[in-house]
Amino acid sequence: MLPQPDLAPQPHVFLRSPRGLATATSVLLGVVAVIDLFALYAGTVMHAVAGDLLSRSSDEIDRADALYEVAGNLQLLGTVATAVVFIVWFHRVRTNADVFAQDVCIRSPGWAIGAWFIPVGNLWLPFAIAREIWTASTQTAPDGSWRKVSHAPIRAWWTAWVAALLVNRFGSTMEKNATTPDALQRAADVVMLADALNLAAAALAVLFVRKLTAMQDLKATHGPVAAV
Repeated sequence: MLPQPDLAPQPHVFLRSPRGLATATSVLLGVVAVIDLFALYAGTVMHAVAGDLLSRSSDEIDRADALYEVAGNLQLLGTVATAVVFIVWFHRVRTNADVFAQDVCIRSPGWAIGAWFIPVGNLWLPFAIAREIWTASTQTAPDGSWRKVSHAPIRAWWTAWVAALLVNRFGSTMEKNATTPDALQRAADVVMLADALNLAAAALAVLFVRKLTAMQDLKATHGPVAAV
């Protein structure tokens, strides 16, 4: 059974609003989604050129390569910028969780940052931390008991993100090993699937960020107990 929520601040731990960081994170995730759309377009161009190399001019092939490279570079820049702001927001809401409810989060706030950089572990540790933050940020029922709040937004975001990551790695390997037009075409298709999954993950991440931020804002301004 989970411990009862406690809004009494712990030593040296204070509530800090995550709203500004949430807005910045949401905007950057939107930019990532737009870049993914551009990457999907670049992928369709690459697919078409790869499937008909013999009838394509060198200029057309060069333009397709350049477009594909630009899309990849933009994705890298967008991902890095978004990851930095997202992790800062994630650490903020994790720190707030200790003020909202004691002993719900079993890992220290530092894990909200470090978990993302642990090989293999980063495929599930941030998800586990997100669920704990979600639970700690939920208001209790009027009788003081814990309310069950669906973890669907977290699961949907995390599933899409991990799927995009794994499919992209597989597609990148296929690209490196492609030695024929058909192989290059198949690789482009797999990378486009990863781009589509990444776009979905970005959209779902916005929903997760906004919902969790709203939950913490509600609990901070209206107290730990939900209205009847």
